Amino acid sequence: MALVDTKKMFEMAYKNGYAIGAFNVNNMEITQGIMKAVSAKKAPLILQISRGARSYASMSYLKAIIDVAVAENPEIPICMHLDHGDTFETCKQCVDDGFTSVMIDGSHLSFEDNIKLTKQVVDYAHDHGVVVEAELGKLGGIEEDIVGVSHDEIMDHLTDPDEVVEFVEKTGVDSLAVAIGTSHGAYKFKTEPTLAFDVVEKIEEKLPNYPLVMHGSSSVLKEFKDLINKYGGAMPDAMGVPESAITKASKMALCKINIDTDLRMAMTAKIRQVYAESPAEFDPRKYLGPARDAIEAMVIHKLECLGCVGKAAECM
Repeated sequence: MALVDTKKMFEMAYKNGYAIGAFNVNNMEITQGIMKAVSAKKAPLILQISRGARSYASMSYLKAIIDVAVAENPEIPICMHLDHGDTFETCKQCVDDGFTSVMIDGSHLSFEDNIKLTKQVVDYAHDHGVVVEAELGKLGGIEEDIVGVSHDEIMDHLTDPDEVVEFVEKTGVDSLAVAIGTSHGAYKFKTEPTLAFDVVEKIEEKLPNYPLVMHGSSSVLKEFKDLINKYGGAMPDAMGVPESAITKASKMALCKINIDTDLRMAMTAKIRQVYAESPAEFDPRKYLGPARDAIEAMVIHKLECLGCVGKAAECM
């Protein structure tokens, strides 16, 4: 099966009360771990590529890895998505490179300029059969070169439900990332957060059957934090989104849940463990292999939280 866009995925996720996992990829092992998980659990999948990933691995390598994943898993609907595109030129290049979905993030702009930029991307992408995600409101934290508002300001920059209808109607955007109190990175919160699900409910009322997206959704799982710290790391204050909140979100209009930090932590924790327990080891396969297995197990767990296990066939 060739790459697909998110239209059918989101339609079925919204209708049947689950969310699609959108996992960021940077190399072969991460992609293989994700693919083993979704293949085992027969789940639809969004593979996200950020600007940092393209800089690290180059688009040609990442695209080739994903092409193999698609060819080897014809029973799994896979969307290749640009995460946090910041300019029209970036989105255009990704559309031209074969992405089936792109995100234009104009959340740092004024409302009017965000509409203008998003509309420009939507017009070009739709002309080429590609769907578009945009963002309204501001998240906290840091992800690569994306710097959000401070932790203390997160709840002051939530998506305004009174703006969403105008934004969607004027841009024609296919899905909308909303700010409901989540944050990028591993150090999302100082205490366990309470997300603004009332904002989601208000948006649902104004935009029925419209797919929303939740960024900054990694949970910073304790098992990986503990392993990293046990074997020389320093992440004692790392805290993410509770998985109970992620499961609740997946049953609402939030049809796409982004996960990146948890992938990095699973990989790093296992590599640190191998280094510590086998200090003479120098074969990359002996630590990247276990890291890949850790990613597979973590993604399987996430798919169960999202409720999308066994949903691949209905999203084809």
